[in-house]
Amino acid sequence: MDFELSKEQRDIVRAAREFARGEFTQERALEFDRTETFDLGLWRRACELGFVGTFISEEYGGAGFGFLEHCLINEEFWAADPGCAQGCLATTFGAEMIQLFGSEEQKRLVLPALIAGEAIIATAITEPEAGSDPSRASTAAVRDGDEWVIDGAKMFITNGTLARWVLVFAVTDPDCPDPHARHGFFLVDADTPGYGATKLRGKLGIRASDTAELSFTGVRVPGDCLVGERGKGFEQLMAFFNRTRLHICAQAVGLGRACLEESVRHVRGRRQFGRPLAEFQATRFKVAEMATKVRAARNLYYEAAWLVDRGTIDHGLIAMAKWFSARAAVEAADEAVQLHGGYGYFDEHKVQRLYRDAKILEIYEGTKEIEKIIVANSLLG
Repeated sequence: MDFELSKEQRDIVRAAREFARGEFTQERALEFDRTETFDLGLWRRACELGFVGTFISEEYGGAGFGFLEHCLINEEFWAADPGCAQGCLATTFGAEMIQLFGSEEQKRLVLPALIAGEAIIATAITEPEAGSDPSRASTAAVRDGDEWVIDGAKMFITNGTLARWVLVFAVTDPDCPDPHARHGFFLVDADTPGYGATKLRGKLGIRASDTAELSFTGVRVPGDCLVGERGKGFEQLMAFFNRTRLHICAQAVGLGRACLEESVRHVRGRRQFGRPLAEFQATRFKVAEMATKVRAARNLYYEAAWLVDRGTIDHGLIAMAKWFSARAAVEAADEAVQLHGGYGYFDEHKVQRLYRDAKILEIYEGTKEIEKIIVANSLLG
């Protein structure tokens, strides 16, 4: 086993770190967090420098890298600031579905525009009454001649008010006895009459990232807007998550790293009882545990992403990596605030923001409970 990154991968890490630390300044990050806004100019610069959608194949304008390289960029961006990172990199959330299952026409329409910084895509799965169990999603797509008519609502959708296109998970075959064979995905232009998006405010964390509630009222789309196969939506969704959950692992490691770095800096400079906090055994144990869990999480996602890039989808391993890395990040954020004491409770300090940002990692794209079910199923059936 060779755990060393290639020269090209090390160059990617170095460039991503330099960009993120230079652009995602504390002042900017704090402003975006407080105002729940984001400067899309940062996203466009990230596109210009080739950091966005690197997993997209070269024939559609991407770099043609693997998901491991995309994870490396996510880790560096999240280590600088999670909100800004999402504002830049989550703009392609859905490109994986298009690349895996889209028609040639769909790929050529969407993928180059995402890479060029000309458009943002959203993926609409969660509904007010269907979260961890997407098979219960009730948004319906009914065939009407050469068109589909979509009606329903979606909740907590990343990029909902910014997207040019929305991938909509909808029921196509309501009478099918198999709940996992009732859905399909549809590529919907956000300018289509009947589509609505309302920005959601008051989030706990990643407040720079746009989140919205979507509505579909008689939204008519052409028949060729179906992405993949009718009735195969759930199957496609699982394949999609087996790629995108890798990004969450990398996000968690980046956040955990940031917590560790901020903690080391603080305890070296902060004095209590006449000596630096770094000299107390309790402090040293906290830092040691934090570093160990972050590194273990990184090794898990490296292995999972490496296998995916070589054509092996280990559903159980990906779920292990997702729940463990997210838990490591949440614990690292908790300890980082603890080590900062009262200072960590105020938003002028990065760890306060990291503490709030961390929790989403255990929720989106599969809660920690769902991931544990997947791991158990992979072992016990």
